[in-house]
Amino acid sequence: MPILSKELIVYYRDGCHLCDVVVESLTQLQQELGFEIKQIDIDCDPQVNEHTRKQYNADIPVVTYQDEVIFYHFFDEIAVRQALAKNS
Repeated sequence: MPILSKELIVYYRDGCHLCDVVVESLTQLQQELGFEIKQIDIDCDPQVNEHTRKQYNADIPVVTYQDEVIFYHFFDEIAVRQALAKNS
């Protein structure tokens, strides 16, 4: 039976200081909580459709897990822990 990996998606924008802080903070928790980080550039990644771009454009960085937003703008360690615990 395959092990499903936990993947957090970070919607970011090039040159965004808050985005850099969020990715750095998530990286510090990554080994402890056992998740992967996937970064998606909101402005130029072909995976981002127009609806998603409009939805998240003013809220970057946005972190999602299993298609649910965990937090916007500022890193929230408690929200990350709760989301991963709820779905493990």
